[in-house]
Amino acid sequence: MMTIEQQGLRALAAYADLESLAEEIEDEWTYVTDLAAAWRTRIEEVVARRGTEPVSEPQDAAVGQAIDEIGRISDPHRAIDWLSTFPQVVLVALGERP
Repeated sequence: MMTIEQQGLRALAAYADLESLAEEIEDEWTYVTDLAAAWRTRIEEVVARRGTEPVSEPQDAAVGQAIDEIGRISDPHRAIDWLSTFPQVVLVALGERP
């Protein structure tokens, strides 16, 4: 069974790819990096606090679907839109307040 730490690390790896895509918009680079850093920190805090807890099958499925969704994004502008949406979906799926 997956743990919150494992799911958090999976989500952060996918988020890094999303951030890289969003950084292609030079005019938004500072916004993108600041926003991504804030959400990464929030997920890392959850992992540090609850990392050993098991993840239920529905939680696993929800995080997996969110990762799949951002993996299909190819437009940097759409990636920027998802920089705050994706972490919130992951946090809610893991039983956290965004």
